[in-house]
Amino acid sequence: MLKLIRLEWKKNNIGKYTRGAIVVAVLLGVFVFALAFLGIANDPDGTLDAAPGTDVISAPIELFTSMVFLIYTSVMLASFIVSAYKNKTMNLMFTYPVKRQKILASQMIAVWIFNFVALTITKLAIYFCVFLGTNFMQSSFAIDFDMGSLSFYIQLILKSVVIVSMSFIALFVGMALKSSKATIITSFLLIFLTQANVGDFTMANSAVFPAVLTVISIGFAILSIYNAESKDLA
Repeated sequence: MLKLIRLEWKKNNIGKYTRGAIVVAVLLGVFVFALAFLGIANDPDGTLDAAPGTDVISAPIELFTSMVFLIYTSVMLASFIVSAYKNKTMNLMFTYPVKRQKILASQMIAVWIFNFVALTITKLAIYFCVFLGTNFMQSSFAIDFDMGSLSFYIQLILKSVVIVSMSFIALFVGMALKSSKATIITSFLLIFLTQANVGDFTMANSAVFPAVLTVISIGFAILSIYNAESKDLA
C-alpha cells in the first residue's frame, strides 16, 4: 500500500500541490494576523464586529483553515480519481496486477495523508504566529488557546481529521455524477452545512456532530470503492 501511495504522489506531481498548500498557508496566516492585530475585523469605532461566540481567535482560524482545506482536499480527490475516470486513465491503472479497490484506496489515502499533514501544520503555524503577535500587539479577538496544553494539540488533530475526512462525501458525489465540478461544489455545500450559522444555531461547535460526521465520511469512503471490482469504466 505504501508503494502505491508513493506512486500516486509521484504520478500526480505532489510537488505542485505542496507548493500550493504552502501558498495557501501563508495567505491564511497573513489574513488571520490582519484580523487579529491590524483591526480589519473591527467596526469604525474600534470594537470587534463578530457574532457572539466568534469573538475568540480560534473561531476565524478554525473557520478559514477548514473551509480552504476541505476545498483543497476535494480538488485533489477530483484530480486524482474523478478526472482519471473521465479521462479513461483509470482504465490503464486497473490493468495493473492489483485489485481495483486497493488502487482506489491508495489514491484516497494519499490525498488524505497529504491534506491532514498540510492542514495540521498550517493550523499550528497560524496559532504560533498569533501567539508571537500577542507578545507585541493587542489582539482584537480574545486569545482562547494554550499551546502549552496537551488538549490543544489533541483537539487540533481531531478537528483536522474530521475536516479532511469530510472530503470523502464530496468524492462519492463526484464519482456518482462522474463530475469533478460536482466534487468541488459538494465541498462548498459541506462548508455551509458545517460552518454556517442559522441565527444562534451552528454545528461548528457541536461536540457530537464531528464524531457523527467522521463516521458518515468513512461510510462514504467505503461506498466509493465498494463496487470498484465490478464497476463498468465505460
